[in-house]
Amino acid sequence: MTPENKEREATLARRTFLRTMGGGLACCGVGVFGLPGIAARYWSQDVPHRRLRINGNKVRAIDMHAHAYVHDVWPLIKDREELRGLASVAENMAKGPMALDAKTIDARLKEMDRQSVDVHAVSLSQAQYHYWADPQLAAKIVEIQNEKLAEVCAAHPDRFVGLGGVSLQHPELAVAQMEYGVKKLKMRGFMIGGSVNGQEISNPKFDPFWKKAEELGVVIFIHPAPFEPVSERMAGLEGTVTMPLETTVALSHMILDGFLDRFAGIRILAAHGGGYLPSYIGRADSYNRGSANSQKIKRKPSDYLRGPQLYFDALVYNTEIIRHLVSTVGASQVVLGTDFAFGATVWNRRPVEELLETPGLTLEEQNAILGGNAARLLKLEA
Repeated sequence: MTPENKEREATLARRTFLRTMGGGLACCGVGVFGLPGIAARYWSQDVPHRRLRINGNKVRAIDMHAHAYVHDVWPLIKDREELRGLASVAENMAKGPMALDAKTIDARLKEMDRQSVDVHAVSLSQAQYHYWADPQLAAKIVEIQNEKLAEVCAAHPDRFVGLGGVSLQHPELAVAQMEYGVKKLKMRGFMIGGSVNGQEISNPKFDPFWKKAEELGVVIFIHPAPFEPVSERMAGLEGTVTMPLETTVALSHMILDGFLDRFAGIRILAAHGGGYLPSYIGRADSYNRGSANSQKIKRKPSDYLRGPQLYFDALVYNTEIIRHLVSTVGASQVVLGTDFAFGATVWNRRPVEELLETPGLTLEEQNAILGGNAARLLKLEA
């Protein structure tokens, strides 16, 4: 690797770390990093855990988009050039709401109770992909991350299930990590980025990973880091434009390149309502007619949004947009998501209420989105 490329990779890694770890929280003020500030400003006091009831029937609400931060990895990577100057950000994250110590877990459970959320499908922060790492380092990073997630889930089996990490930049290593994660750590799925070092996740290079995910029957949660490269025009739009764009591009390639036809048994959950794709899928249908891509796929693009492979979280911040998402992809393909706990600007702290306030949903559709669909994806017993 040339010095120029090495420096570029380091710059991208630092930028991603700052945007996805620091930026999402710092906007809320210093108090969000420390538990006293969180308790006072964002989280409730003790609220007993009671199962949500709708029309007298118990409903299990499952949050499929709930992050965690594993600080145990930091000593292993703190001196890496890719993360130069980020020690203070990492230390702040270690004290924040996504950390996995006794205090933060207790606070997380209380917040879940306040929201009437029964289960968190716990995944890492997207800043902890570390796709720059070589195979030996990457193996150690993921081992630490997944062991910690598994430990927390095992301690609270009725409240947490794990969506582990993988070293997707090394597909064969990722295959081994998935196998171990499912068979030894009881992982119910895995979270990956929308691209890997500039390569589409639907690239045939990653086929071994997808084949193993299909074989194991686990859900793959696609959660973007900011879209790269970022031009000056994109400056300041990372959270509002470039992250949803990353998901939009990834899903579009999966559909139009024939990936979903090759992996008919795969189950994919797309963060943030699937980015912009569900809102503008009609153009894909129209443009695809008569194009070269139309020879690659068996159905029209919009048909792929309605299952059975693609699922979408309802984290779109507006009941009318939820209604539109459901009408586009079907209630059977939508799950609850909050972006726990990326500050007041992106963390939805009213997921259940917002879903119940969405116009036009039947009781059956509400139950499916609140937890039924997620329970099926995660293979949870009733």
